[in-house]
Amino acid sequence: MASTMVPPSGLLPDVLPTDRLTSSGKPQPDIRRRLRRIDNPRNVVTLAGALVQTFGLMSLVGYLHTWWAYLLGFVLMFRGHALLNILAHEASHRLLFSNRRANDFAGRWLLAYPSLQAMLAYRRAHFAHHRDEMGPGEPDLSLYQGYPISRASMRRKLTRDAVGISAYKNLRVLGRAVLKGRTEALQIVAVQLVLLAACIATGRPLLYLTWIAAWSTGWKVSNRLRALAEHGGMIRSKDRRETTHVIQQSRLARFWMAPYNTGWHLAHHVDMGVPWRNLPALHRELVASGWLVTEIEYRSYTSLWRALAAGTEGERSAMEGEKRRDAPTSFLSLD
Repeated sequence: MASTMVPPSGLLPDVLPTDRLTSSGKPQPDIRRRLRRIDNPRNVVTLAGALVQTFGLMSLVGYLHTWWAYLLGFVLMFRGHALLNILAHEASHRLLFSNRRANDFAGRWLLAYPSLQAMLAYRRAHFAHHRDEMGPGEPDLSLYQGYPISRASMRRKLTRDAVGISAYKNLRVLGRAVLKGRTEALQIVAVQLVLLAACIATGRPLLYLTWIAAWSTGWKVSNRLRALAEHGGMIRSKDRRETTHVIQQSRLARFWMAPYNTGWHLAHHVDMGVPWRNLPALHRELVASGWLVTEIEYRSYTSLWRALAAGTEGERSAMEGEKRRDAPTSFLSLD
């Protein structure tokens, strides 16, 4: 069985630097200034749109108050959590708004905390991820290493996500942080209590249960699948083509799995200072330079997931190592 998912070295042309890109793939200073510009007015509209698609959806479900509305809302809230978390990721990079106070307020209180994400703790861990992907300080190493795996092993991981076991582990870490009086953990709980109180006050407590159930199940599946599509089976390297996958972005994938251009993830790792709107432009620069070739690009997310679960590992050895590799990472810095 292959030990990694890294592209063959023959498909990684050594063509940098160029007159537009540095040796690491980052844009040259004049281009970098343009690509790193934060579009504050448009991001206000983007933020409002994300809130309408999540909390507006919750309000509509509560207004209809039928079994099919709750069921449909439950499914669409998978995506709602993705919208909030991915924009919170943008805020964690201080790229949502150029004003840092506005950036952090929106990222924490409007995006991350409603979706049970500790943005400040996440920021600390996530910057370690960017400094040295798959290195000794990688906070999500247990999530990415060991691929490809057997289909049975992948099925067990996704089953744990789908039935709420992974969410329970995350909530247990959050609970320990609350008991220790960690400020951000208490703030997350406070926001959840506000949401719960609003649902009870309007006579719709089931609405909050739907919100949490979606986070505990479908969102956990979606989040794992997207994370694996970003770095599953890759290695520690200064060449970002060996740390991050490249996947063609269909409209369906961008709607469900990777909104706000997060699917252009190699570009994000080449220059994490480029806001989400400009990642496709940076991706085009990487392609035009000849550094990024279509031969290492997966045609779809499903094609990459199939490759990640194409291992021939024996069931016994897979089960022995699975618990160690599959440790939860959310809220890790809170504990």
